[in-house]
Amino acid sequence: MIYHDLSLATFGRFWRNKLGAMALLLLVLLFGAGTVSSSSQVIPTISVSSVQAGETVTIQTHNFPPNLTFNVTMGKMYTRGIDGITVGQIHSGSGGSLTATFDIPAALENDARISIRAQTGHTNPFYAFNWFYNNTAPVPPGDGTGGGEPAYTGIPTFSVTAVTAGKSVTIVTNNFPANMTFNVTMGKMYTRGVDGLQVDSFNSEQGGTLTKTFTIPAALANDERIAIRAQTTHANPFYAFNWFYNNSTPGSTGGGTTSGSTAPPAYAGIPTFTVCSVTRDGNVTIKTNNFPTNQTFAVTMGGMYTQGIGGTSVGTLASEGNSSARYTFTIPAALHGAYRIAIRAQTGHAYPYFAYNWFYNNTTTLDHCP
Repeated sequence: MIYHDLSLATFGRFWRNKLGAMALLLLVLLFGAGTVSSSSQVIPTISVSSVQAGETVTIQTHNFPPNLTFNVTMGKMYTRGIDGITVGQIHSGSGGSLTATFDIPAALENDARISIRAQTGHTNPFYAFNWFYNNTAPVPPGDGTGGGEPAYTGIPTFSVTAVTAGKSVTIVTNNFPANMTFNVTMGKMYTRGVDGLQVDSFNSEQGGTLTKTFTIPAALANDERIAIRAQTTHANPFYAFNWFYNNSTPGSTGGGTTSGSTAPPAYAGIPTFTVCSVTRDGNVTIKTNNFPTNQTFAVTMGGMYTQGIGGTSVGTLASEGNSSARYTFTIPAALHGAYRIAIRAQTGHAYPYFAYNWFYNNTTTLDHCP
């Protein structure tokens, strides 16, 4: 599940007071807190810290944007809280980490597991979701003193650790939810394994980290690159996907060779970028993080909360051999004078790689990019 219920970074409320140097300093501080984000800041998430069975649940937010109102809903397991029962609101204040407690609605008080969601009212909302076991857990799991099973939090991913060309691929999971059955499919590159050939299924057992090996289907045995996906069968499934070069690697390091040529490492994780600096109505410089190599990204800018979707084209970003690099783009005339601007980088595939962020349209010499 790609976004978690305490998701999307906290973005500052508009401070309108213009008091000379003090106002400039305030804008600079806001820029540092809200517009410059690393991968952990791009996605707001929520974790479940304690539960009173059938009565209340306490959550903690992470990387919430500031000064926004999140409506909180609960629903059946696997719904992600979408169209659920409204149980309250979170006013994010200064953003970041907040603790809030909500009553479990009567319609769900006897459910074994419950979904919870926090979402703003924007057209392109900030949101986060999670779920919890409806059993009393007086302290957060992992303290050694708490009761109940731990609530799942985070994003399931997996990495490709070894390949035997045309025959098999080995993966290692990360942060998988426990006791779930995942169907594994493979397909053409850029499909993310959606509607691919089913090659196996496995039970996640205790969750977390598992090592699994799967046979490459004959229909893909000669493909240069192959997409692989693991997904549950729920209406709102848990899933993770990746891809790999179909050439032999001798071990778990991913650095093997075929016919004397080095096999590039498989791409894993989530591409993000940080806003480094801005010249008001002029340009913006970003730094990419964990971008897939040798891909061309179309870069667009748009109004705040649009995530750059359908925005004005401002150029392209060719990642070439760089997973992390700096790029500068001109702010389009249509956005001159805008207070905040969304920026997006996305490939042209049917199942694209993409990343987005936003920035205050004010000049700053700060550089938050290491």
